[in-house]
Amino acid sequence: MKAYIEERVLESAKYIINNKATVRNCAKQFGISKSTVHKDVSERLPHINPSMFGMVRDVLEKNKSERHIRGGLATKEKYRKVKENKM
Repeated sequence: MKAYIEERVLESAKYIINNKATVRNCAKQFGISKSTVHKDVSERLPHINPSMFGMVRDVLEKNKSERHIRGGLATKEKYRKVKENKM
């Protein structure tokens, strides 16, 4: 694996762990696609740093279990703004 890919994988993993970030947040932060982040942390990271992979997996599992809540809050905020604009 090329050095820049390993560096990107480790930086992405550190960002996710330190910020409890989602794959989407991480992709936005580093200017790469969500698919790339997902492949980095789910396929490449276990070979580079297995212990860090465990920590990233825990954060992503937590995010996955909470995504329906974040979606509901986003919808609530969207309609709150629509209501304010009508007034």
